[in-house]
Amino acid sequence: MAKTSRNATSSFVFLFDIIILFSLTLVTAKSDSFSGHLSPKKLGLKREKLSHLHFYFHDIVGGRNPTAVPVVRAPITKKSFSSFGLVTMMDDPLTVKPEIDSKLVGRAQGIYASASQSELSLLMALNFVFTEGKYNGSTLSILGRNNVFSGIREMPIVGGSGLFRFARGYAQASTHEIDFKTGNAIVEYNVYVFHY
Repeated sequence: MAKTSRNATSSFVFLFDIIILFSLTLVTAKSDSFSGHLSPKKLGLKREKLSHLHFYFHDIVGGRNPTAVPVVRAPITKKSFSSFGLVTMMDDPLTVKPEIDSKLVGRAQGIYASASQSELSLLMALNFVFTEGKYNGSTLSILGRNNVFSGIREMPIVGGSGLFRFARGYAQASTHEIDFKTGNAIVEYNVYVFHY
């Protein structure tokens, strides 16, 4: 009888060990996965819509309170027609009208860099950070090429946050006004964005 009890106990312990090992394998296999499929409804996403935003971007590089400041210059930047190698950090106001004192709707925060040796063409990496109305706290992210002297420049929207989660689309920029003495510019933006 004692032998049977020992065998039953050994079998029980062996079976328990197998169950624990199997459970750990399942947990480990599950945690090793870094991707999965989700339903958009689980994230509260409804129907995708297309929005049009229109505002003015004020790039102030001169005067007492610049909103865009150079942070890096390459050794050849001063000799370059296109300011090749110049990197500028910005925190530019976005307004409803071209006048700087019109209603503020957000800020353009990021960097632009002169990325062409032959023309004034900028690499733009920035966020439109909205501070007004239902978009307050939401952002749109732009990453693209801005050929400054072209009439209309188109740059891709690569994402967003808040009401612009999963955003995609494009921004069209056109120079409204430029002061060649100071370098200050007012740029009109039309933004077309798909979002939920």
